[in-house]
Parts: sequence; C-alpha cells; structure tokens
Amino acid sequence: MTTHQMYRRATATFLALATAAALTACGTERHMGTTASGATASPAPSAAPAPWRGAWAASPQPPGTSTENWSAEGFTDHTLRQSVRVTTGGDRLRIELSNRYGTRPLRVGGATVARTAAAGEGSVLPGSVRRLTFGGDGTVTIPAGGTLLSDAAALRVRPFDRVTVTLRLTGATGPATVHRVAAATSHRAEGDHLADTDGSAFAETDASWYFLTGVEVRGTSPGSRTEGAVVTFGDSITDGSGSTRDTDRRYPDVLAERLAAAGRPRAVLNHGISGNKVVRDSGPMGEKATTRFGPDVLTERDVTTVVVLEGINDLGATSGPEVTVDELIEGHLALIREARAHGLRVVGATLTPMKGSRHHTPHNEAQRDAFNHWIRTSGAYDAYIDFDRALADPADPDRMRPAYDSGDHLHPGDAGYRAMAEAVDLDVL
Repeated sequence: MTTHQMYRRATATFLALATAAALTACGTERHMGTTASGATASPAPSAAPAPWRGAWAASPQPPGTSTENWSAEGFTDHTLRQSVRVTTGGDRLRIELSNRYGTRPLRVGGATVARTAAAGEGSVLPGSVRRLTFGGDGTVTIPAGGTLLSDAAALRVRPFDRVTVTLRLTGATGPATVHRVAAATSHRAEGDHLADTDGSAFAETDASWYFLTGVEVRGTSPGSRTEGAVVTFGDSITDGSGSTRDTDRRYPDVLAERLAAAGRPRAVLNHGISGNKVVRDSGPMGEKATTRFGPDVLTERDVTTVVVLEGINDLGATSGPEVTVDELIEGHLALIREARAHGLRVVGATLTPMKGSRHHTPHNEAQRDAFNHWIRTSGAYDAYIDFDRALADPADPDRMRPAYDSGDHLHPGDAGYRAMAEAVDLDVL
C-alpha cells in the first residue's frame, strides 16, 4: 500500500464500526473506513490488478440553504444525469459517489455511465451505456458521511472524452452533497429514466454537480498520460467561475490540453471550490483548505504535483474576523508541509488582480501585494506560477486586463483562463 493509500480516514467512528464487517474492495482504496450497505466483500486477488488513476474530480461541499440549486431540497424519486470531461483515458472506468455532507443514507436504485452525445443536452450515445454495480449489486445505500467507489465498467475512454453518469435516486435524499459551481449542466427527471438515451425526459436543469466526486480509469487508451497527475487546488478561480458553461474552459482544463499538445499528457484534477478560504471555514463554500486538503487531495491516486491558488477570499472577506497576511502564509505553510509529507511536489501561485471587485479596498490590495511578494521571494514552495502578472492590465497592474475579465473584475472569463494556463511553465509541474 502506498503512502497515499494509507492516508484514508473514516468519515465518522460510528460508521467505521457499523460497516467494518461489510468492507468491500473500494473500502481499502480511496476511502478506507467508508463503504455502502448491501455490498459483498470480495477475496483479495492473487495478482495486483492494473492501478487505478484519477481522470476527473470535484470537491464535495455542504448543501446550501437557498433555492439557487437543488442541494437544499435534495431529490425524491428522481433520475439525475451529469456529464464530465475526463483528462486521461483507459479501458475500464469507475465512479466515486460521496454522501459526505448528507444527513441520512443515500439510496441509489441504479446507475449507468455512457459517452455523452452533446454537452449540456442530457442525451447519451446509444450503444455506449454501461450499467454500474457496487460490490456486484446494481443498487446501493451510502451512509450519511460515507463515500464509495463503483465496480469497474468496461467502457474505453480517451483523454478529453465526455462521459455521462446517470443515477436513479429512490426515496428522499434530504439535503444533498453538492459541488456548487460546476460550469456544466446537470439534468433531472421525475421517476425512472435510467435507461433513456435521449434527454427529452430531463426537463429540469441546474449548474451544480451532486454526489459525483470522481471518475477513475485503468488500463490503456491512446493519448493517456505517462506521468503522475496534477491536482489544482483553490477557490473559484480554480473552480472556473466566469467561464462558459459546458465548454470546459477553466484554467485546469486548458492546462491539461497544453500538456497533451506538448507530448506530456497528464491528468489534471480540479479541486477548486468557489468561495473557499484557506484558514476559515466558509459554510456552504466548504471547509477551510487546511482541513479539506487531506480528504480531497491526498486521497487521489498517483498524484505527483499540487498547484495551490487560494487566499483572495481570506483577504477580501466582508464578514467575520480579519485574516492577516501572516495568518494566510501560515495556512499555506501548513499545506506545503502536508503535501511534502506525502511525497508531493507543491507549486504556489500569486493571487490574481481584484481592483474594481467587491473584494477590493486599499487595505486588501496591500495585503494581496504582500502575500504575492512572499510567494515570489520566500522559496517556501518548490516553484511558483505568477498568475497575477499573467492577468494584470499593463496600464493598471492592480486591475485585470479587460479582455481577460468575466465582468466582475475578480473572475477571469474564457480568455483569462486560457492566459492563466499559458502562463504555466510546464517544467515547474
């Protein structure tokens, strides 16, 4: 077992005790101590299978309290359809489902994975649909606080293929574990539409992901990665706020494309959460970075490098105690120590321009400048990426270049995210 595999935690002691007798193969891998009821334990294989590796990821968040998405109300007798783009390929695929922030067991009455017919439309390619099982069973119940991996499905995918995961959710889920800013369209329909290939029944749409937190692959596929994966870790500017929905224009997406075009293909796994902070919990915007780094990043398989871009929400907070530059630096040093303790290369990034945004004040700007000076000069990170200078307006360096601005003077648009990805010296990864 690798160091990464050993870093697994039970989501709650009582769950670990209650499910210990029913641990499946997935329980000994990414999330040791969490499992699903009804799964059947499998004997250890006589030979090690091909290793699994991450192809897509999203960090889970607590449900919200508003009606901006489906997380507060959850789901009752719905079929949920969600599409994602993988950044590496293989000939076997499995998914990860998380009920980390659920308050009751999550009952999954069936699940499929298929190739996406058209992004944002809710349809899948006929002939590509594969039924997913969990410990050999087509249904599964995930305890509140739990996470599990499906069994392998024989679906060959290539880098940058889009796949659609469809979940049949029976009963009432209660408030749902969510990834709030998906920059992608999710679809739901009342009743059982698990086998539908067209999207006509999926009349309701949303822009968040629910329960789905990972897609992993194993085996070979043309153009698959040859080096360990890169995790991008941060807030909304990593998450892709301001990018065009259903087009995969976040900076980590473009970075993966650059690596492939350079003949250095690697998976890039996005663990950004919009609104997230380094040293303060932020409610529905997630646990602070120093808390979630372990369960979100260190559970990923075969990662070699982490890029950290986070702190603008700490320095620009409009409520709660002020976060000083020294506190923010201490938070980053904690992330660096944890990454290095698990053998990871860790790359820091400067905070991007914010003049004209809701976060900007002369005091906050001075704090941002001081933090960026530390990133550039301290040598604390193994290397750094200067996203600040990549996006800055030459006529006013505290402001984002207008062509890169999504319109709120804080988040880049598609052109800005491309400029960020192009600012990365691939050798620093």
